Amino acid sequence: MKAITLNGSGGVEHLVLQDIPKPVIANHEVLIRTKAISINPVDVKTRVGKGVTGLLREFDPIILGWDVSGIVAEIGKDVTHFRVGDAVFGMVNFPGHGKAYAEYVAAPADQLALKPATISHEEAAAATLAALTAWQGLVHHANIQAGQRVLIHAAAGGVGHFAVQFAHQLGTYVIGTSSAENRDFVLSLGADEHVDYKARPFEAVVSGIDFVLDTLGGENIDRSLEVIKPGGTIISIPSGLNELVTEKAKAKGINGYTFRVKSSGDDMQTLANQLEKGQLKARVFKTFPFDQMAEAHVQVETGKTAGKVVVTI
Repeated sequence: MKAITLNGSGGVEHLVLQDIPKPVIANHEVLIRTKAISINPVDVKTRVGKGVTGLLREFDPIILGWDVSGIVAEIGKDVTHFRVGDAVFGMVNFPGHGKAYAEYVAAPADQLALKPATISHEEAAAATLAALTAWQGLVHHANIQAGQRVLIHAAAGGVGHFAVQFAHQLGTYVIGTSSAENRDFVLSLGADEHVDYKARPFEAVVSGIDFVLDTLGGENIDRSLEVIKPGGTIISIPSGLNELVTEKAKAKGINGYTFRVKSSGDDMQTLANQLEKGQLKARVFKTFPFDQMAEAHVQVETGKTAGKVVVTI
């Protein structure tokens, strides 16, 4: 099969298309014939030697990617809830070795869900790592409640555009930051208020916040703490840019957390149900063919993607 392997750390030239053996599945796995792959910032960070590089050093070859949608080609003998020919999607083995940049992907069956017939493989692949991050952050970790004031940074981005939708569904008052060009998109997701971060500092116009989802890290953490109520919560996602969030928040009487999304078939099923009913929508910003993986990475690196970047096979 064809796969894109990571040949050293650095630029996109280290993404190499080559032929390797098709995976042999374990008893608890299914073999997916890949239709679409979603590209995330963690893919880019790992390519350059950051992200989850430390967890992958022992593997040769290293195959990036965790988000996949496709067709079940084989099932392990212990798998009972999927059949050959089923369309499935999920985030595979995160934060381990997902190996999604390939024509075939071996995936634990308990990390997948059936793809709703109402959405494309591209939309399904887009609604995996980013959507799970938003769901697990807002629901499992922050436990946000109806009536709270919630601030979502980078609200037009991969995680952000899902987080706005979940926060709206849960009955909170949602404020989203983005550039002016994405204002209408953010409001269409269910945000009650939009702040153009280029036009004015958000902390100058936002206050009384119960929960902040920080997808930027760095000084954005300090600025966000200024608008959160005592006893409120901030969750900061970007690894390497958020080490001090707990200490900084505690000093102001605020709860500060970091977390790393985890593969979960139960959560994928929740997302599948919402996608099927039209309660949740994945925005595919741009698609690339498999042999243009480098261009897909470059697009993600711009930080100017409204929604998700997807690669098709």
